[in-house]
Amino acid sequence: MEWQEGTSIISDDKKRLQIDRICDLLKTSYWAGERNRETIERSIEHSICFGVYQNGEQVGFARCVTDYATMFWLADVILDERVRGQGLGKALVDRILRHEQLQGLIGMLATRDAQGLYRRFGFDPIDARYFRKRVPPKPAEK
Repeated sequence: MEWQEGTSIISDDKKRLQIDRICDLLKTSYWAGERNRETIERSIEHSICFGVYQNGEQVGFARCVTDYATMFWLADVILDERVRGQGLGKALVDRILRHEQLQGLIGMLATRDAQGLYRRFGFDPIDARYFRKRVPPKPAEK
């Protein structure tokens, strides 16, 4: 699926992912800076992935690891520094939590510096770093 967010596009289409850009973005993070390309590619292969794009360039990334039945782990949420502060992080998390395959599941994540963002979306702290949220089931169509 694809969603327009102002001048940006958020997509869950893995064919659109720009692996070089994802590697560059993750290299700047405290949690994935030492991952090699092979590991990143394997993690993408086994996850639901979300890309954020502006003018054809990937400027954001996130992925969810899930069993599709009980839970998902939200991971690698990152935006290029050039686009931070534009609301794209909020839009990305919102779209992830609305994703059809994640409805009714328990979401988990860990963060050292974005507690406020995730609390805004109903993630409750388990401790200072780990958060949990129950995503309600998708309403039945009338």
